[in-house]
Amino acid sequence: MFQLHDTRTGQAEPIRAAGDRTLRIYTCGPVLERRAHVGDLRSYLLGDLIRRHAEHRLRFTVLACQDVADVGGSGGDGAQQNERAFLADCSALNLRPAEGTPRASDGIGLTIDMISGLVEAGHAYPAGDGSVYFDARSFPGYGELSGNRLADTPPGGGPAGDTGDTGDTGDRKRFPADWALWTGSGPGQEPAWPAPWGTGFPVRSAQCSALSRHYLGDAIDLHAGGIDLCFPHHEHERAESNSAAGREAVRHWVHGERLLFDGRAMAGSGENVVLLPDLADRGLDPLALRLAFLEHPYRQPVNLTWDALEAANRTLRRWRELVADWANSPSKPMCAEVTSQITAAFDDDLDTPAALRALRSLEDDQEIPPGSKFETFAYTDQLLGLDVAREIGRAPVRPAG
Repeated sequence: MFQLHDTRTGQAEPIRAAGDRTLRIYTCGPVLERRAHVGDLRSYLLGDLIRRHAEHRLRFTVLACQDVADVGGSGGDGAQQNERAFLADCSALNLRPAEGTPRASDGIGLTIDMISGLVEAGHAYPAGDGSVYFDARSFPGYGELSGNRLADTPPGGGPAGDTGDTGDTGDRKRFPADWALWTGSGPGQEPAWPAPWGTGFPVRSAQCSALSRHYLGDAIDLHAGGIDLCFPHHEHERAESNSAAGREAVRHWVHGERLLFDGRAMAGSGENVVLLPDLADRGLDPLALRLAFLEHPYRQPVNLTWDALEAANRTLRRWRELVADWANSPSKPMCAEVTSQITAAFDDDLDTPAALRALRSLEDDQEIPPGSKFETFAYTDQLLGLDVAREIGRAPVRPAG
């Protein structure tokens, strides 16, 4: 049984597809104001591993949706360049593309409709400046995802002895935890769209909520992403989508942990930022990064170093040479014990380190014929995505002289 750690319940939950055996997965697309760094890419590997296992092991049909956030300061030539670079990075890391990649700018009408429904249902309210805010106290389950719960007060009432007012929003005061769904814009501010409350643009959580519900429906099986998005972004998404749907819109929330490099966090920009092309500058295969990530559980913070990447690159090169050599031997059945260990590891909350240990054990086992090793590596690479068969049929490079 395939199980993943659900952030909301705090425990491993079985992952099942709907009656049509389709697993619906949503992932928030990258911010386009900057180039995605390797820490960002780790979170997208999580969705790819889930997809590969669901398709390969469980024979599910996966319907994945990942938005393009080109609204609210995320447009322009720089954003287009960053989007192209992100897609190139995903391809280099063997991350399978989503079936749906809706652009937020194309879904403005969908977002306005969702916000209008939330206003009508009493979950949101217009402000005097053309903005619209979500009423956090109208959603009793707020905070269940991240642990950042509101005070136990009924909708419309502040904590005891405190009104909770933070500013004038026209016909009511704003509670501190309320957040904007739509931001009003002043004259000349672009891009902006007309809406019932005034000209402006939707904030990111409202974009994701509207697009995910439109393309995947109100019964999304799994929402994946990095833990840095859990609060407030995903907490806001959950409140918006559940309030609009009148039910739990996402069955499972799965988050990957943060990445450090040389002991320091990677900010959006700055000196301690590593991009995928930086590996090529050092003569490293991009998939060495994928292998380095697989060496650690996705829910474990990782301190990545150049030494670790170089070690992963050596392992990757060795495996490809071995697989190419084994391919010359007579084919033999896969090693059932090793394939069972690897699929069991993936079943157990994507325990990729255990899967790699099983492969290393197979590599060193002199009792298993080369043809069996080849078939086992080639089969399990459908889960790992390391292109271990890349060197088959290629003439070896001989040193000069």
